[in-house]
Amino acid sequence: MLFSSIVFLFYFFPAVLLIYYILRFSNTLKNIFLLFASLFFYAWGEPWFVLIMIVSIICNYVFALLVDRYRHKKSISKIILVLMCFVNLGLLFFFKYLGFAVRTITQITNFKIHIPNIALPIGISFFTFQAMSYVVDVYRKNGNVQKNPFYVALYISFFPQLIAGPIVRYSTIANQIINRKETWQKFSIGTCRFITGLSKKVLIANNMAVVADRIFEMNIVAGVPSSLAWLGSVAYTLQIFFDFSGYSDMAIGIGLMFGFKFEENFNYPYISKSITEFWRRWHMSLGSWFKEYVYFPLGGSRIKNKDKVIRNLFIVWLLTGIWHGAEWTFVLWGLWNFTFIAVEKFFAIDKRVSNKITRNLYVLFVVNLGWVIFRADNLVEAGRFVSSMFKFYKNGFWSDYTAMFLKEYIVFFTAGIVFSTPIAKRMNKFIVDGEPGSKILDFGYTFVIISLFLICVSYLTKGTYNPFIYFNF
Repeated sequence: MLFSSIVFLFYFFPAVLLIYYILRFSNTLKNIFLLFASLFFYAWGEPWFVLIMIVSIICNYVFALLVDRYRHKKSISKIILVLMCFVNLGLLFFFKYLGFAVRTITQITNFKIHIPNIALPIGISFFTFQAMSYVVDVYRKNGNVQKNPFYVALYISFFPQLIAGPIVRYSTIANQIINRKETWQKFSIGTCRFITGLSKKVLIANNMAVVADRIFEMNIVAGVPSSLAWLGSVAYTLQIFFDFSGYSDMAIGIGLMFGFKFEENFNYPYISKSITEFWRRWHMSLGSWFKEYVYFPLGGSRIKNKDKVIRNLFIVWLLTGIWHGAEWTFVLWGLWNFTFIAVEKFFAIDKRVSNKITRNLYVLFVVNLGWVIFRADNLVEAGRFVSSMFKFYKNGFWSDYTAMFLKEYIVFFTAGIVFSTPIAKRMNKFIVDGEPGSKILDFGYTFVIISLFLICVSYLTKGTYNPFIYFNF
């Protein structure tokens, strides 16, 4: 079930909100209801997928109890922790990577091995990492073990951030599960945040998806002119940002409506002055996860040996690429980011190039090419598209399609570029911190929010193209 769907907006979500607030007198009943609503939400598309998540919940609940029980016996607790990683990563490997691994072995060895066609449970990478972080935090004594299985189940399955994050650590919401309070302020802020995210998704990401998908498809048939290739890459660069940040905004907004406060997941990454800064601003919850549970345990940057620091960065970015998908394009994309981050770290690019505009253009160029690799179905298609961008196919520079797409979608390209910057945040701050009691500002803000919602609904009722990129992860 998509947040940006009529079923969710006018049936599921209003019903869940209504029943939730009827049960407001009992925190236990609210949590039980949210748990079953979340399981129903996840089971909506493919009912049997929910069984996989329930297995994950039960396993990690038991692992956390065992780690806590044997924490005074280091050898036993470490064995339990290793077993926990094996079960979680094994489950993830089976559903997400087995087909890719078998296909790769077949291509290398020429052995005729049957390639299994295994359906990918939606959001398995997100809830697996979230569950693992809970057990590891209990092992490290960074959080208390939860003996109530319903609370652990709610933490892992809570529907706002279940499918595409943000990845939430149990310690950040453990108290909220038990003691949270709903307020009108939280609800109103959450509503505005949700509509903002919905607008990002429906109005910008979906329209950019039409342009990007069409141009990438055209390039598969035959190389496209350079201007058209660049337009497609820019469209996808905007699509993936507004698609994912829009989903995160909706998740954070829904959480606030239920009294939960999630961490931010995006902080205007396209204004970054280095690739390192970009990844501090993009998908912050995933970056924090890899830093906390992979990079730091390997030694991070604290060790003096530069070779080991590079090794640590390499491992993190190799795993980051693999986490995003079972294809060599994702591996290459991870190594692409690793290369520039390593260069920045050891050659102090920020000190050598002081001009901020130049540094930002460098980031946009590198990130844009990275997204082309990320978007392509395979390495051959990625190479072909990059070649088209730099005219290696000799298809010329201009195209009538370029003019057509610009003419039809210039409003959405402009909105995407403008709202990739903090201008909306500053406008919102001006409205909130403006002259107290200003009826004009209050009315104007309310009018804009309601108008955006109605426009989004009109787009959805027309059945416009409405994918979610990160549902594949």
